[in-house]
Amino acid sequence: MTLLEVCIDSAAGLDVAAANGADRVELCSALELGGLTPSPGLVTLAAETGIAARAMIRPRAGDFIFDGDEIAQMLAEIGFVRKSGIEGVVLGASRSDGSLDVETLSILAGASTGLKKTLHRAFDLVPDIEEAFEQAIALGFDTILTSGRAHSALEGLADLTRLHDLAAGRVAIMPGAGIHAGNVRTLLDVRPFAAVHGSCSEPVRPDSEVAAKLGFASNNRRTTSPKSVAELKEVL
Repeated sequence: MTLLEVCIDSAAGLDVAAANGADRVELCSALELGGLTPSPGLVTLAAETGIAARAMIRPRAGDFIFDGDEIAQMLAEIGFVRKSGIEGVVLGASRSDGSLDVETLSILAGASTGLKKTLHRAFDLVPDIEEAFEQAIALGFDTILTSGRAHSALEGLADLTRLHDLAAGRVAIMPGAGIHAGNVRTLLDVRPFAAVHGSCSEPVRPDSEVAAKLGFASNNRRTTSPKSVAELKEVL
């Protein structure tokens, strides 16, 4: 059975994912920015639902090159997640050439001892996937979320296939980016990936045009779709 992970950034999204068959949620804020660290309130709500949940640890939008202050913030966020009782965290850090920042990741992974750990799509920037794969194993990640270094998982299928074969059960390779009920079988017919990751979302208009005009609302906001979650789960 392939696990379905749905990334969500709101209490409503959490409810939709849980009610429509998601096996696990990735907790974020600001999905339109690729996902940032979720609020304490959302993490607490997820813990109360009992659904398997992992929290994104990403203090800002942009690249994955973090300075000392940002690392300190991430460590504090990991500490809160640990106290919340959810199962794990989602981490990533890069060097300027796109390779994994093993030093920073060692600090973050060390602070996450005892929690389950996903390496996020910072992995898709790496110049050498075999080197990065072995680094992820050594750092203790149990899951690698990746599009195969492409814009979408289907475009990155060659890398995903290679990673699945390298993994040989040592770590879960979880394809993500552009996955929905209409194309997920294409991935799974090539390799039996242990998990897939999707936003299962749809655009939503700002609740207030006035708020949008004043810059308080994003025109790119999306919301978790019950239909998309249920249809993807049904295919799986």
